[in-house]
Amino acid sequence: MKILLIEDESELLVNIQTYLEDEPFTVSTATTFRQAAQKVHDYAYDCVVVDIMLPDGTGLALIEQLKEAHSQAGIIIISAKNSPDDRINGLYLGADDYLSKPFYLPELNARIRALIRRRQHAGEKQLLVGSLTFLLQRNEVKVADHVLPLAPKEYALLLFMVTNKGRLLTKEGIAEHIWGEYTEDADSLEFLYTHIRNLRKKLTSSGCPDYIKSRYGVGYLLTVEP
Repeated sequence: MKILLIEDESELLVNIQTYLEDEPFTVSTATTFRQAAQKVHDYAYDCVVVDIMLPDGTGLALIEQLKEAHSQAGIIIISAKNSPDDRINGLYLGADDYLSKPFYLPELNARIRALIRRRQHAGEKQLLVGSLTFLLQRNEVKVADHVLPLAPKEYALLLFMVTNKGRLLTKEGIAEHIWGEYTEDADSLEFLYTHIRNLRKKLTSSGCPDYIKSRYGVGYLLTVEP
């Protein structure tokens, strides 16, 4: 899942990013309104975590920009200004949640996960697709009663493909969603091909059908249809 973290306090930014990347999420960061505005214009995110007070603008203006662009990202406001007006204005503009500083990182993580579940999986704690059972709160996938030994990026990759079941996803689109804008500096997409190969091998060796289909020169799709 892709998160954009907008925070101008460098120490807090690093702490939040490090924590969330261990969960695991793909976390992009911005420290100014200008950087954040450019990123939400160029990329799609599952969740945007935004501070209200930024050096060159406000998080409220960014929320307005997201809504005007019909972004599907969930929005969580974080702010040291524990003011009812901030919360009311942010929620009125379209934010989904509000967290006052200081806060515990596990609480932010829990709110992000709950928000993504509500938006993508109708609040379900489990997701059933073919022979796969996703335990969304635990970042686990089961085939029958056995948990697949998936690396964090493999789990994120499989969940992304399942969420887009039946849709042809381009190689570039998959890479950008899972690895973020850092893929712009990559010389090739060999890292994606390696993850796809490993994921398919783990699925089939567990007794699961090979749901991932390749479309030469374009990308992949996941389908449970025969």
